[in-house]
Amino acid sequence: MTTITAKDVSALRQKTGAGMMDCKKALAEAGGDEQKAIEILRRKGLKAADKKAERSTSEGRVYAYIHHNQRVGVMIQVACETDFVARGEEFERLCSDLCMQIAATDPLAVSAEDLPADVLESERKALMEADDLQGKPEEVREKIVDGRMRKFVQDRALLEQEFVKDPSMTVSDRVKAAIAKLGENIRVERFCRFELGA
Repeated sequence: MTTITAKDVSALRQKTGAGMMDCKKALAEAGGDEQKAIEILRRKGLKAADKKAERSTSEGRVYAYIHHNQRVGVMIQVACETDFVARGEEFERLCSDLCMQIAATDPLAVSAEDLPADVLESERKALMEADDLQGKPEEVREKIVDGRMRKFVQDRALLEQEFVKDPSMTVSDRVKAAIAKLGENIRVERFCRFELGA
């Protein structure tokens, strides 16, 4: 039987922001392994975030970020349930992470559903005409293009992207982790990216 000390629980709480009892239970379930406990808390947090997805988000903030080279800037509107959360450090950290993600990856839309139909159609057409697919049977070309379109959507829709600060998660996972930690529904409403010379 692994002994879990108050120091272990406190260290896990410091890293995750989860409640003391949740940290203690996660450490017990993980046999004292801190990394496993973090993963357990993350999974539980994602489930909790899904339950909050339908709650109203009438508060939030507009956040701006200018890259250190002064050539790229991002503004984002992120909504939450209360002004208290919107003014907090954790919410600001999320907004900052999202802005840096947008500055680095230049997405076209917040979600896959928001990608313009004409952009998707144009990309599919270009992929179907790719040199490496010529001469292949139609059904094979369709399957290959479907796979490439999934990758295109993953690269161009913000919430589908691999999170640049932690490639083991998507941007959507990062938002859900904030929802779990803050206990409120959070929505990325819109963003605008500016780049000199683009």
